[in-house]
Amino acid sequence: MNDDQIWSAIHTQRAAVTDLLETLSDDEWRQPSLCEGWTVRDVAAHLTMQQLGFRDALGVMRHWRGNMDRATQHAARARAATLGTGGIVAELRRTNGNRRHNIGVTQLEALIDILVHSQDIAVPLGRPFDLAPDAAAVATTRVLSMRWPPPLPSARKLAGFRLVATDVTWSAGTGPEIQAPIGALLLLACGRLTALPRVSGDGAADLTARLTG
Repeated sequence: MNDDQIWSAIHTQRAAVTDLLETLSDDEWRQPSLCEGWTVRDVAAHLTMQQLGFRDALGVMRHWRGNMDRATQHAARARAATLGTGGIVAELRRTNGNRRHNIGVTQLEALIDILVHSQDIAVPLGRPFDLAPDAAAVATTRVLSMRWPPPLPSARKLAGFRLVATDVTWSAGTGPEIQAPIGALLLLACGRLTALPRVSGDGAADLTARLTG
């Protein structure tokens, strides 16, 4: 995918998750997401923060002494409290179509973010929607090849397996074979174990033991 195609996929997924958010009940906004310790509202608020400037990003990190995970979660909760659910939806609609992304990352990280976080919201609510296979393939390749930002611990756990997508021509790695739709492989690479039931292949049992042990 070229840059225009990547941004088109980002904008399409942002619009889809915004449409979903607009239909949620108050109780659904409060439900746990696939991100441990994050509610659906927290994740949705985080999605409004994908265009931070240097000053905003520095302010968050200074306040939380360089702990990225804690800083991100705190900032999302503060954003959610400020905007409210209606404001979150409105902000996502307002900024969709904009090609800005946070400092220190590229459009590939923006693609990963929206694809994975859309599932973080939709799956636990029982409202999953499919990821575009080509976009998910690009995102998965990026997650597995990251050197900066540092690779995810969950992605490192997939080393030693041959990953094969069942819905798009894509594979990576060597070793016992793991077969799954590319969206499931992306979620596993990002630590979402809810995708494990979608895995098959001669390496499936070993991968499940590694990820859940």
